[in-house]
Amino acid sequence: MTKPLIGVSGSVIIDDGGIFPGYHRSYVNEDYIDSVVKNGGVPFIIPFTEDDDVIKQQLDNVQGLILSGGHDVDPHLYDEEPEQKLGKTWPARDRFDMRLLKLAEEKGIPVLGICRGAQIINVYHGGTLYQDLSYRPEHTLKHMQGHDPSLATHGMQVEEDSKLASILGKTSFMVNSFHHQLINRVAPDLRGVAVAPDGVVEGIENSAGTVIGVQWHPEMMHNNPEYKFINNLFKWVIDNAK
Repeated sequence: MTKPLIGVSGSVIIDDGGIFPGYHRSYVNEDYIDSVVKNGGVPFIIPFTEDDDVIKQQLDNVQGLILSGGHDVDPHLYDEEPEQKLGKTWPARDRFDMRLLKLAEEKGIPVLGICRGAQIINVYHGGTLYQDLSYRPEHTLKHMQGHDPSLATHGMQVEEDSKLASILGKTSFMVNSFHHQLINRVAPDLRGVAVAPDGVVEGIENSAGTVIGVQWHPEMMHNNPEYKFINNLFKWVIDNAK
């Protein structure tokens, strides 16, 4: 049986030392690759490019898409100017990820957005972000943990009637947390289906249940024996690949 190809959107890392300082390397973190392999798929790293024709051919070759984490999202995409605590942005990658998302939705393949990937989904569909958690007026928990990436540090509550709950088989659990930007207004055609104890939206999905975004990092938890259920997110992408 042929295993499905699951695309993982790539980023670029720039060497800051060694014999090639300033050298650009296409990459994704290994956890993304391991998560796909462990759950029955074949990972296909989609390297960053600004060539639309190449992006389309890249997407044509995969049956599911994972939008990975990375830079802050350019606030101009949701009609805001940059605030003091905005982190490093990369508008070209925003366009790359949004192009992949558009093509994946047109193709009807499952999309899982992780951390920045969830924010990209929300902004692409017309939602907004808090550029930094300090700009949220309500009391806000620590969302950038200083612990082992596989360690869960805050709670999560998922709506029972959501696609996300049906995938995970749980509505209440703990997650890890590595973000300083937050979902503010959920896009009109998306639904916020998971919240942290402070009310921050950390799970979104479309009405068809084909596009899901989570603010935490399931790929970093997939080998934690206490959180085997987190692998269901990757199984969902792989089992519904087409």
